[in-house]
Amino acid sequence: MDRFNAMRVFTRIVELGGFAKAADSLQMPRASVTILIKQLEAHLGVQLLHRTTRQVSPTLDGAAYYQRCVQLLADLEETEAAFSATRRNPRGTLRIDMPAGVGRLIVIPALPAFSARYPAIELEIGLNDRPVDLIREGVDCVLRGGLCLDDSLVARPLVLMEQVTCASPGYLERHGTPQSLDELGGHQVVEYFSSVSGKRYGLEFEVGEEVRLVDLPKQVAVNSADGYLAACEADYGLVQTPYYHVAQQLADGRLRQVLRDVPPPRLPLTALYPPQRHLSTRVRVFVDWLVELFDGPGVHQYRR
Repeated sequence: MDRFNAMRVFTRIVELGGFAKAADSLQMPRASVTILIKQLEAHLGVQLLHRTTRQVSPTLDGAAYYQRCVQLLADLEETEAAFSATRRNPRGTLRIDMPAGVGRLIVIPALPAFSARYPAIELEIGLNDRPVDLIREGVDCVLRGGLCLDDSLVARPLVLMEQVTCASPGYLERHGTPQSLDELGGHQVVEYFSSVSGKRYGLEFEVGEEVRLVDLPKQVAVNSADGYLAACEADYGLVQTPYYHVAQQLADGRLRQVLRDVPPPRLPLTALYPPQRHLSTRVRVFVDWLVELFDGPGVHQYRR
């Protein structure tokens, strides 16, 4: 039995909550995964996993063993990288997740430069706006906008993104174009809400050193960034969004920016990864590349 491979399989089962998911994640036959775990439990002389028809979870011994395995596997990868060409040319699969707009409009168009620099890294990219459980879903690194409230993750700030307030021409023709916050009476918003927490987001404006919240009525609320803009284009009200997400719509006239003198607060964009991933050369070089990307002239309009 290859004990390191068995540990790798065991950690994926714990993280994904099932033998089949772990086998698919590691691209291994499901029977091989089952055999490896049976051999590992026999070798250790303890039961590592509770198995039911609906789920798989670690026993008390399994939970303790999982923590040791995560650290050992991270140490092994770092040790091998330090004494091999992997340090200069990291290889393997890197699983990342980011908001759809950030990926589609900023990161993916620039990725050929990263792949040219690190040709042996294979990228698996998830594009969505929902929070991701990095451990359970086997993700190495995520990009997230807004404040990072998860202290269990390592956070690397990337950029403070410019935001704009805008509306459709049709909406402004009917409701008028506000020139100040005092003229927002009679206007309405498209409301964004989190499908996970249920938190709802209206309008915020920087007034001097303060952030002022403006509560306006709504007719439509959505839980995706693309849906948020679609509702705005359909004349449902004012929205606030990072500039990159509406740059094309503003350029071709589908949307118009308003209240330029009182902009929304800048939106932090942060790279997050579990502490045990900090030793991963793949994660390290990717996050370093992201810092370069957002600090470069090609995305100057997204920061202040």
